[in-house]
Amino acid sequence: MSIKLGSSIMRKVAMAISGLFLIIFLTQHFVINITSVFSEEIFNMFSHFMGNNFLVQFIAQPVLIVGVLFHFIMGFYLEWQNRSARSVQYVVYKGSANSSWISRNMIVSGAVVLSFLVLHFYDFWIPEMKYKYVDILPEDPNRYYEELVHKFKDPIKVSLYCISFLFLALHLLHGFASSFKSLGTASKYYSTISLITKVYAIGISLGFCFIAIFHLIGNFVTH
Repeated sequence: MSIKLGSSIMRKVAMAISGLFLIIFLTQHFVINITSVFSEEIFNMFSHFMGNNFLVQFIAQPVLIVGVLFHFIMGFYLEWQNRSARSVQYVVYKGSANSSWISRNMIVSGAVVLSFLVLHFYDFWIPEMKYKYVDILPEDPNRYYEELVHKFKDPIKVSLYCISFLFLALHLLHGFASSFKSLGTASKYYSTISLITKVYAIGISLGFCFIAIFHLIGNFVTH
């Protein structure tokens, strides 16, 4: 019994750490992308550095991919484990009386976010790998801004991105605070962590939406 309890706690701790780790990368990704709104040169400079730095490309990037896979696989596993436990232990499970809608549907928001990541990899990461390692084209430090703007010329794709960002907000609203709770810090600083969670989840999701819509409008204006 104690072994099972311990392993369950360790899985939740690992899930929390991986989630906070991904939030760091999410924040870094947003900081770079928001520069595209006010400076083409700065965005190209940051993107060129990130795309050609050995530590980023061959250490940080593989670690990020492993972190993403681990976080979502562990999330789906823990959700399956929780649902199995409820079906055995309770005759009637009144979810709304014990938890919020967001916490009960983390698997849904997580699946939408994962779908977004697949789309994002298809739109940005795969073409970047093809450019550098398949076609082996000469490096152009000024190409990144135009490539980004081109990706946001389709209103349907921008709509899909924005919907995904809204689900990201829902996922973060519970997941961010839950990560600290799993690490044993939420009870002491609950009000502060709750506020930070709400500001971050809503702010960064709306920020990403703003970037996509900004470039969509820019495409219409210039064409």
